[in-house]
Amino acid sequence: MGWKNIRVLVTGGASFISSHLVDELVRLGAKVTVVDNLSSGKLENLADSIKKVCFVKMDVEHCDADKMAELFKEIDVVFHLAAVHGGRGYIDTHPADACSNFAIDHHVFESAFRSGVKKVVFASSACIYPPWLQNRYDSDYLLKESDCDPLNQSQPSRADLEYGWAKLMGEVQLNAFIKQYGLKGCSVRFVTVYGPRENETHAVIALIYKAFERMNPFVIWGTGEQDRDFVYVSDIVNGMILAAEKISDGTPINLGTGRRYKLKEVANIIFDIMNFHSKVVFDASKPTGVVSRALGNTRAKELLGWEPKVSLEGGLRKTIEWYVKTHVRRGFVDEKRLMERT
Repeated sequence: MGWKNIRVLVTGGASFISSHLVDELVRLGAKVTVVDNLSSGKLENLADSIKKVCFVKMDVEHCDADKMAELFKEIDVVFHLAAVHGGRGYIDTHPADACSNFAIDHHVFESAFRSGVKKVVFASSACIYPPWLQNRYDSDYLLKESDCDPLNQSQPSRADLEYGWAKLMGEVQLNAFIKQYGLKGCSVRFVTVYGPRENETHAVIALIYKAFERMNPFVIWGTGEQDRDFVYVSDIVNGMILAAEKISDGTPINLGTGRRYKLKEVANIIFDIMNFHSKVVFDASKPTGVVSRALGNTRAKELLGWEPKVSLEGGLRKTIEWYVKTHVRRGFVDEKRLMERT
């Protein structure tokens, strides 16, 4: 599938992952419309592409259905990333806000169907997977797509917090539109994505922020033994584009590396790159989520030909370089920035 002159709409397109996606689609020659209400997205994230896209400020949760359908007319592919989202501290303390995603997703899918959009790619999450599969330290289990199958509604489901349930129901809704109306699309499941333009509510940027401000003692949430599968943003963007090219029947795809790193290990890599060292303390009272999470990527390799290309250290170096260039040291850590999207 060539992207030159393909008409693409990206919901939530001024946020972290989506702005990188917009940049790549523009580079590939697509005609891109960005829809965002700028509640968490920023126009500065689109600095490289803003003159080459059509930007529409719109709240897809509350917008008139006819206006949305009109906007979606003559669009070939919708990448749906608009959501109420944030790191663990944010989603743990904003459960009602996260439930807004039920409505956001429905409005986008309905508008896509009504307007004759050819395909929808939905940004889902590893939070849809049952927490009981992720509750053992030093686990070697890789979550696979069949562990949460929205097409098999006889299978018991158990998602991670309200945010996870909303993402799971987003997949259920997309498949319902595929089943009833013939809409084409797929869901791509993200794990711990990091990179430039991310905010401090997320684990990697939170660690970088604290090191940047020379926090001493340096506080790590939880025991530091909890592990995650960290994926650099450019690998996620490539996976989404491949999914748009190759999947139409709602098949969900994990985009993970299949590798685990403990949070304290990631902190030590950041310390070395930033030439910063301090006493480390652990705060088990803060939100930490499941203790072990990594995604199997066999399906992504087989159906998309996708594999992650950026190593954790390489991605951290790029992210730290961006953070240092774009932020001013204040000499203290503002705890609110770790819990609220600013």
